[in-house]
Amino acid sequence: MFTGIVEELGEITAVETLDDACRFRVRGPAVTEGARHGDSIAVNGVCLTVVDHEGDEFTADVMAETLSRSSLGVLTTGSRVNLERPTAVGARLGGHIVQGHVDGTGAILEREPSEHWEIVKISLPADLARYVVEKGSITVDGISLTVVDAGPDFFTVSLIPTTLALTTLGLKQPGDPVNLEVDVIAKYVERLLGARAAQGGTE
Repeated sequence: MFTGIVEELGEITAVETLDDACRFRVRGPAVTEGARHGDSIAVNGVCLTVVDHEGDEFTADVMAETLSRSSLGVLTTGSRVNLERPTAVGARLGGHIVQGHVDGTGAILEREPSEHWEIVKISLPADLARYVVEKGSITVDGISLTVVDAGPDFFTVSLIPTTLALTTLGLKQPGDPVNLEVDVIAKYVERLLGARAAQGGTE
């Protein structure tokens, strides 16, 4: 489990294309400290497994399913990525519960800068709109954010200078894709209420 608090802005240093997958080599001094084979690291909000690591770099395999459901397929050598290690048991939950399982992708629509923050408008797939509410939580490229406004096919977030400086959202421009993970609690509630309604329960 992750919290959506990005530890560092890493970099893709190599991409190896395979028949039905690819292998990334990622530079991230903070997240590779003490890393071992089999550990999990979130890359732009996608939970990946460490295959190998050397120095301040690690490699991870990405299967075709993940490439098709996320924006990882557009990454190339030199791309900057948000990196986070799983939260430790007993640690503070600085953001919200993030699984690292991307629900879909959106795209940056607009950026509206101001003196102390920036409003970013992001497209939202129709099948995810019901999980996104004003003042609710959403994960964008692995970043835990609070929804400012929620529309039928978009939402907006307000970014402070720290987020702009230390994550990919400070670099992305209109048209760039982003990974989206909605609040898992909303999905569980929907499933439970749906099952209850199907059984005709009212208590």
